[in-house]
Amino acid sequence: MQDMQSTERPRPLVTLLTTQDVQRLMKVDRSTVYRMAEDGRLPAVKVGRQWRFPEDQIHDLLRCRPAVPAPDASPGLAEALGPGALQAVSDLLAESMGTMVVVTDLEGHPLTAPSNPCGLFDAVHRFPGVFERCVDSWQVLAAEVDFDPQWRATPLGFLCARSLVRDGGRLVGMILAGGVAPASWPPAPEESARLAAGLGVPAAVIEEHSAEVFHLDERERERVLRLLPRSAAFLSRLATQKSAPAGRIEPTAAAVAAKPQRSEP
Repeated sequence: MQDMQSTERPRPLVTLLTTQDVQRLMKVDRSTVYRMAEDGRLPAVKVGRQWRFPEDQIHDLLRCRPAVPAPDASPGLAEALGPGALQAVSDLLAESMGTMVVVTDLEGHPLTAPSNPCGLFDAVHRFPGVFERCVDSWQVLAAEVDFDPQWRATPLGFLCARSLVRDGGRLVGMILAGGVAPASWPPAPEESARLAAGLGVPAAVIEEHSAEVFHLDERERERVLRLLPRSAAFLSRLATQKSAPAGRIEPTAAAVAAKPQRSEP
């Protein structure tokens, strides 16, 4: 009796990279690779006690260039989730972090209204041209393909950090946390004048509202840096699972954004 031949095509084999392979490709240390695997920034699977990484997805991720969207781009964050749900997530993250939060596309254009904006931000944005300068600075942040969020100075003088959001292997957006005072704040009069000249606003506006920023100690700033990639990974999952009911997004976001609590013995 002749054997029946299957008409199904064999699935292509997936090549898995080791942690050392990913270290060489990304030029980061082992602990960074582990953190990114655990919080969802890198596609990874556990094989026993070891992380393994799908080679094709890692190369796709490293080939991403934020400022250049793919020709066959899938819907962005706003289209995938809806602006209302995206704003709700942004508001929840801002409350959890204790900072201003805004979600943007990869060209720095806001997809949400700034959540929990500080007084200095509101004051200078009443002047023409300031918004465009902020968008330019956000675009620079999006174009920097560093994986761990870092605090960076902004045109307003306060600090900002970001994490990139991806949909599968494609970068689709960015979460920004900002309005945080640096160590040396408020700025001296000459620094206020320099910031004001760069923004095209009166120096008196900077001086009058310089106290209206978020003062976080070192531990709180580190907490925000830890929370940003978790938040970006959460939005990445939402973007990938576009069929998730919008009504479930807000409570899920609250659970993800909330600081983990230790259970009582």
